[in-house]
Amino acid sequence: MAGWWSIEVFHGESSARLWQDSYSNSLIEAAVTHGATSWEWHEHRWGVVLEAEFPEDRHWEAFRALPAVQAALDAVPDPVNGLLVYRGRGGGAGATTGRARRPVRARWPCRSPATNRCSS
Repeated sequence: MAGWWSIEVFHGESSARLWQDSYSNSLIEAAVTHGATSWEWHEHRWGVVLEAEFPEDRHWEAFRALPAVQAALDAVPDPVNGLLVYRGRGGGAGATTGRARRPVRARWPCRSPATNRCSS
């Protein structure tokens, strides 16, 4: 089953952005060579997120088990509380698509409840 996976790295003793600069190339190369069909980096005030889409769980598992990936995850700025790895897109919602748009209310009433006709 295809799915997105996220790696969130929080700032710690150093910047998560510096960690991204150091490990981005090796993580992306490893993801692509192990089947990733899409990937995105996002920078936030609290850190960075790598989102990667793999066609099947076995591709993700092979990527996750690579020594280069293990080394990158072991080197996060806050090794105790600074790393989240989970299925889904970044932000923890796990949504694979955006939210549905809410209906827009008309600026004027079209039908009067009393007459059930549009007002002019």
